[in-house]
Amino acid sequence: MKNTPFTEKHIALGAKMAEFAGYNMPISYSGINDEHATVRSNAGVFDVSHMGEFILKGPDALDLIQRVTSNDASKLTAGKAQYSCLPNHEGGVVDDLIVYCLEENKAYMLVVNASNIEKDWNWISSFNTKGVEMHNISDKTALLAIQGPNACKMLQPLTEIDICNLTYYTFAKGVFAGVDNVLISATGYTGSGGIEIYFEDSNGNAEKIWNAIFELGTPQGLKPIGLGARDTLRLEMGYCLYGNDIDDTTSPLEAGLGWITKFTKSFTNSEALQLQKQNGVSRKLVGFEMVDKGIPRHGYDIKNAAGEVIGVVTSGTQAPSLGKAVGMGYVANGLNSIDSEIFVDVRGRLLKAKVVKMPFA
Repeated sequence: MKNTPFTEKHIALGAKMAEFAGYNMPISYSGINDEHATVRSNAGVFDVSHMGEFILKGPDALDLIQRVTSNDASKLTAGKAQYSCLPNHEGGVVDDLIVYCLEENKAYMLVVNASNIEKDWNWISSFNTKGVEMHNISDKTALLAIQGPNACKMLQPLTEIDICNLTYYTFAKGVFAGVDNVLISATGYTGSGGIEIYFEDSNGNAEKIWNAIFELGTPQGLKPIGLGARDTLRLEMGYCLYGNDIDDTTSPLEAGLGWITKFTKSFTNSEALQLQKQNGVSRKLVGFEMVDKGIPRHGYDIKNAAGEVIGVVTSGTQAPSLGKAVGMGYVANGLNSIDSEIFVDVRGRLLKAKVVKMPFA
């Protein structure tokens, strides 16, 4: 099991630790509900150093990205980022990712899911027929996400970059907490605002940045946050989690990701996906809230009133901000429109639920 540069910090703080994507990660500190509320109302720090980062450079870097991703990266200029996915040949998704434009048409950073680092590297490399310079910098890159409505103003004293005015899906590079060449982005996964900081794990940078953030933030209520609250926060916003809501078998169109699937260019499996768009999908990812008491969990069957299976739960939880249980799942046509009545099979009991619009929060 791998460690991040902050693993010892988490253990010293009494975090509940567990394996996640091959890493020893903090699941919770003070409790998921408390940590969730901290991010929604103030600010919290997530160690997400387990994520993967690839650098692609050269005159053909953009061409390679265009061929392997579904979104149109040609729209990116330096300092802009874009959510996208890597379609496979069978209509599913290799991974979802964020593309950062470091230098227009010349240099890009791709941020991928921790569990898919090797898979994504091999997949992208298989299309690299023009000698694009590729670097896997995952193991030497540290990443902290400071999320919440007060995160930016809390941390502004640590940098001359105007982080409070970074618009969504933009980034800047500079000095943060005395460390140079830090990339600061506004591409958060919680729906509560904030920033993410990428930096090289060398020369004591991780220690310096972690200590500076908490020395400044702790008196203002800043807390460390685990992956448990990260999951409840993203689920309330209806954000997909790879391995749960999207995977190698789910189409981006079924998953409601048509907005990142641009047919103005040719990319992996684009012709088949365009046909799917024209003909329509037979199921789609929906959000639902429980009417009967019970919590939906990943893998539970979704059924109709007659008890016939019409889908499957991909994510579910008792939403801390809402005080009710919500979930996401793929549901067949006929019962996947807003206000449709569906039933979740919870250990043999059919519990009523209602399809609702996302985000939940």
